[in-house]
Amino acid sequence: MMTRFLWTGMGRNLRLFVLLVLTVGIAVPLLNVLMPQGSPLYVPSYVLQLMGKYLCYASLALAVDLVWGFCGILSLGHAAFFGLGGYCMGMYLMRQIGTRGVYGNPVLPDFMVFLNYKELPWFWYGFDQFWFAAAMVVLVPSLLALALGWFAFRSRVTGVYLSIITQAMTFALLLAFFRNDMGFGGNNGLTDFKDILGYSVQADATRAVLCFASALALALFLVISGAVVGSRFGKALTAVRDAESRMRFLGYRVEGFKLFVFVLSAAMAGIAGALYVPQVGIINPSEFAPGNSIEAVLWVAVGGRGTLVGPVIGAFLVNFAKTWLTGALPEVWLFALGALFIVVTLLLPKGIVGLWAQIKSRNLARKAVSA
Repeated sequence: MMTRFLWTGMGRNLRLFVLLVLTVGIAVPLLNVLMPQGSPLYVPSYVLQLMGKYLCYASLALAVDLVWGFCGILSLGHAAFFGLGGYCMGMYLMRQIGTRGVYGNPVLPDFMVFLNYKELPWFWYGFDQFWFAAAMVVLVPSLLALALGWFAFRSRVTGVYLSIITQAMTFALLLAFFRNDMGFGGNNGLTDFKDILGYSVQADATRAVLCFASALALALFLVISGAVVGSRFGKALTAVRDAESRMRFLGYRVEGFKLFVFVLSAAMAGIAGALYVPQVGIINPSEFAPGNSIEAVLWVAVGGRGTLVGPVIGAFLVNFAKTWLTGALPEVWLFALGALFIVVTLLLPKGIVGLWAQIKSRNLARKAVSA
């Protein structure tokens, strides 16, 4: 019954897009693992790694779209949830190194030995178990979102003020995680990972599985998001976005709707961060930079706010452009990013997906006039 509810809550286009994501998530890893390197169908390892990163970014963009596009909450702090999920996974990966570290300590990670830690901090307990780390990946970002949303939404903080609060939150985490005495590696962060669940993180087969897991997570997030926004709850959610005061007048507990979707999006962002870390091999405080949250908002704006499919497309397009430009002309990227923001704001208010809908509506209007 639950599977039927999730699947029937989506439209036809979203179903096809989910199948496309799963197809890519299966085909790309298989072409890397099964095809010989001389074959024209062979997918190089660096492309596999980039695809895994883009899929994680797409999940983050979808999480931002869920709160911004359908609830009207412009969050500039989702990089915090992404980073917290990544740190939870990084702590598990660090505990798996054991005696293979530089200092050979079976319990303490290398950076703790270098900083003269005498014992493992209490908040590192349990991260030697994958199930505990997986639970923390979801719980830590969700609890932070619950605490922040509880006070903000009950106080009726909205608009630009809420955006500033979320941005201040991620900047505070950035400063906190930079400190060596926090116990998270300071400026260097967590790196030099060896294996995950007993398999080497550097092996192509492991990266193929991680890429497929990222695609599977994105497909699952699309299904869940489609079911949420397509239900009666989703209709009320968009009503909160469009006429919050009227919904309050009708007797709806608006803060409950906002809090639910805010926590759900934080959990999605945390899982995306956890899948991101073993594929890139490092997690450091730069992931909390406010610019990362702003970039995620830009992905949503480019693809199309409030469309579910648009943020995924926007995340892939913008990050592909970033990869290409930073490799060819690294000094041009920030200027291109600023120009893209201006163009989207002025010419594409509904993003790429919305542009296609506008073209179709104009064609229909012209046919009606000519008829």
